[in-house]
This record gives sequence, structure tokens and C-alpha cells, in this order.
Amino acid sequence: MSNARYETYETYGPAYADPVYGGFDAPPVDLHSAETLVYGTPGVPGAYEDTYRPAYEAPTLPGLPRQGAPDGEPPLGSAGYPVPGMGARAGSHAAARTGSHRRSARRRKARYAERLDSPMRRLLPQALVVAFLAGGTTAFVAKDKAIELNVDGTSRTLHTFADDVTELLAEEGVEIGAHDVVAPGPGTEISSGDEVAVHYARPVRLTLDGHRREVWTTAHTVAGALRQLGVRQEGAYVSTSRSRRIGREGLALDVRTERTVTVMADGRARTVRTNAATVREAVEEAGITLHGQDTTSVPQGSFPRDGQTVTVLRITGGKEVREEPIPFQVRRTEDPALFRGTEVVERAGEPGLRRVTFSVRTVNGVRQKPRRIRSEVVREPRPQVVKVGTKPRPASVQGADHLDWQGLAACESGGRPDAVDASGTYGGLYQFDTQTWQALGGSGRPQDAPAAEQTYRAKKLYVRRGASPWPHCGGRLRG
Repeated sequence: MSNARYETYETYGPAYADPVYGGFDAPPVDLHSAETLVYGTPGVPGAYEDTYRPAYEAPTLPGLPRQGAPDGEPPLGSAGYPVPGMGARAGSHAAARTGSHRRSARRRKARYAERLDSPMRRLLPQALVVAFLAGGTTAFVAKDKAIELNVDGTSRTLHTFADDVTELLAEEGVEIGAHDVVAPGPGTEISSGDEVAVHYARPVRLTLDGHRREVWTTAHTVAGALRQLGVRQEGAYVSTSRSRRIGREGLALDVRTERTVTVMADGRARTVRTNAATVREAVEEAGITLHGQDTTSVPQGSFPRDGQTVTVLRITGGKEVREEPIPFQVRRTEDPALFRGTEVVERAGEPGLRRVTFSVRTVNGVRQKPRRIRSEVVREPRPQVVKVGTKPRPASVQGADHLDWQGLAACESGGRPDAVDASGTYGGLYQFDTQTWQALGGSGRPQDAPAAEQTYRAKKLYVRRGASPWPHCGGRLRG
């Protein structure tokens, strides 16, 4: 029932008399003079029970006791009020039907509650999933990042859940080598709006001013690589175009920087700025020409260094031929007919002849030491043959052994076996001349013979001629 002032309700089903409003056939009642009903206050005189029932309670049919009503209570009409005249009539049947109606009402109530609870059970998991998805969506949106990724000059914007640079590159399949550059560095945390740049390194086989080495660069062109490597490019020679792009495979590059070289030639000094590869090229750039045997103070094929001084050597030269003697050999053979210690030249030796060619040079006007370049034998030497005595020498000469030969030697030569007089005619202990010596059986020169042989020959001379060969010192023989 509604307490709205101007609402109109329609009643379906049989009409029952209403103690206040009456039935449909009853005359209209003056609403202003009707008794005011009191609701929801049991025990108050004139008050009626509140007819509101929850939706899960089954409606009470007219003429049947209300669910949960005390025993003997009259049935209600369609409007929910007791039906006049039904109290006494229903009293006899109420007791019999009360238990059945109660059980039926409880079953209907349980079934209705179960029908109400079943949709709630179905809706509860769905509500939980919706709540979880709502929270997950918030986390999902919070973790998503918009990152600008530049890989070797190619840039693109992407969305990622990666926490740092390393995870981002792994997600995108970007592999990093030992020489590659990543900015910011691997492991750096990233947030939305950041930019990550990857620069791949390229190998360059660089020959810089004659020194070869392998370097790495992230530059894409030759000019960029030279700048990155700190190579001075002004006036430099580069083996390829500076605008040439460097692929991932790299390239070979020959660079010669500009250097200062001083060339000294013909009494003048010339200084040039050059990127020449050899000393010869630098000399030519200085305007100096080499002729004939001309050369430089450093190898002409060497690399010219910055600040180096190169001297040009003007060379003139020719050949010089000289003849040189070849010494002969001496061959000795034993002769038993000669006394021991005696040697006789059987055949004199003859030297050979050699022709030698020398190179003679003058360097900047100064003559250099000749250099031997060729030699040939014109005549072979002839060896000298010498006989060597092996016969034992006699110990004495009869008639001369008792004389003072030591005193005579001291007077003639001072006791020296190799003594020679000032004229070169006499020699030895006893100052023999060569002719007398050889007549006594000696060979060669007396001063070359042993002292014992000289004394032996002197004794033989005394036996033949007495002391006359020694006119000044002969008296010493007698003591």
C-alpha cells in the first residue's frame, strides 16, 4: 500500500468488503470523516497490522490463514484484512490446516530465497573478476612505457614493460657487441618518454702515417670516423672518399697526414709541407732531382717523418784497377847429407800476380775509401824448395878445440850470433863474409846459422889459415 495522496490502485480478483473503504458496490465513504488507521503498532486499540511483506514471502490467498499467524486467527481478505464472518467458520478448520500451511509456506519461502540467492552467487565471481581487472588495468597502464629507440640511426617509438635498457634491448632482439655504444648504458632504468640510442661499431683497418692497426668506430662515414679517431684531416691524404659510408663489415683506410720535411741539397735547405708516402716523393716535391748514383741520407723508400731532415748525396765515381803480388809458399825437404841445423834453398820461389778492381766514389766532392769489387789471378806463385840437413854435426875440429873461441866471439861481435857490421859485408859471431862462409860448407848467410855451427866453421877456418882471418882479435884465441 502506498501513502501517496493522489495514487489510484486497481484490485484484481474477488472483491471483499473493507471495513473502512467498503466494497466496490458500497457507497463512497467520505475520506475526510473516515477513521484514521494506526499502522505497525500492535496492541494499540484500533490499530491494524502493517500489511507490507517482503517480496520473497508468498502472498496470502483470500480465505486462508496468514503465514506465521497464531492459531485461530481469522483469514485475511484480498486487501490483507480479516474477512468478516470467516473467523467462526474457519476456526474449526484452522487447527487441521495450520500445520500443513506452515510447512508449505516454509517450503515456498525457502525455494524463493534459494532462487534469489542463486543469481547472487553467479554475480559474485563476476564482480570479483571485474574488480581484479579494474585493478590490473590500472597496474597495466602504470607499467607501460613509451620509449624512443634509435638503432644505428633508425628511430621508432615503441611501448614496453621493460624496467631498464638491458631488458628493452632483449625484448627488441637488439644484440650488443663489445665495441658497440648504448646510451644510456645497459642496466639503466627507463621511464616513459626516454630515448635509448644504439650505435653499432665498425672495424677499420687503419694505416696512419705508415703504422698499421685495427680500430673501431661508430661513425657512419669516413670523415666521421677520422674525426672520432682524432686524425688531423687538413692537408691529409685519404685513400678513399671522405663521404664514403662505412658498412657493418668495416673497411681498410690509408691516411697520411701533412708533415714538415727539410731537404738539404747542393748547399741549400728546402722545407716543404707534404703528405708523401716516401722520402723520394718528398725530395721531388722540394724540387730536387737525383741523377746517376745520387742518393739520400735515409732510405728513399722509407716514410718521411714530421720534422725530419733529409740530405741529398751527390755521388760521382768510377773504377780503379790495381795489381798485387801473391806470396809464394816455402816447401822444406830433409837432406841427410847436410849437417843438422843447415838449410839449403834448392829452388827459389817466385811470387804470383793478382789484378784487383776497386770502386772509387766522391760524395759531395769528398773522395771515399776505395771499395774492392772484383779480383782475378794473372799468374800463380811458384813455391820455394829448401833442403834441411839431418846429419849430426861433429863435436870438434882437431887442432882447434883448445883455443878461446868465446873470447874471439866477444871481440868480433860482442858475442851476438846475428851481429852484422855497418857495411853489411860481415856477419855472425866471428864476422864471416858470405863467400868464406859458403866455402867452409855453410849455406845462406852466417848470421842466420846457429851459434854452434858458426863456431864449427870458425875452427875449420883456423885449421886452414890460422888466426889471420881475424887480424885485430885473433890474439884472443891464445888467452
